[in-house]
Amino acid sequence: MLGARLGLPVVHLDPLYYGAGWVHGDAATFRRRVTEALAGDAWIVDGAFLSLVGDITLPRAEHVIWLEQPRWRALARALARCIDPRQAARADLPAGCRDTPSREMLADIWSFEREGRPDLERRLATLAPATSIQRLRGDRAVAAFVQSIAG
Repeated sequence: MLGARLGLPVVHLDPLYYGAGWVHGDAATFRRRVTEALAGDAWIVDGAFLSLVGDITLPRAEHVIWLEQPRWRALARALARCIDPRQAARADLPAGCRDTPSREMLADIWSFEREGRPDLERRLATLAPATSIQRLRGDRAVAAFVQSIAG
């Protein structure tokens, strides 16, 4: 949606990292793929992987948009994506992968407030200290942000 509105390419990180069946890629290949994907002057990155490529993505970013949803909504939407029959056509999914409600995925969502958020905040402060960071809390904030973008 943002890529189309702004006329920018969207780089989805999951397909650059995972192989079919959600097999983890190796870090060196992933870093090379991300570097190649961000060769242009302007882009939108979907995903984080800050421990692997944050030093590549964040220093080049002009803005970071952080979507903050309540835990219950994040869980509900993750589960809804898992049963969505259209997911085979999603550009953010690696080839040969489907969203499935794995224990790891659900645990990551459940523990984000306690573990993920502090790590994300620390990495953003370290890797992108001068970057504009906009935290969009909830659907209304996201909708207002999208509406504010010329398109």
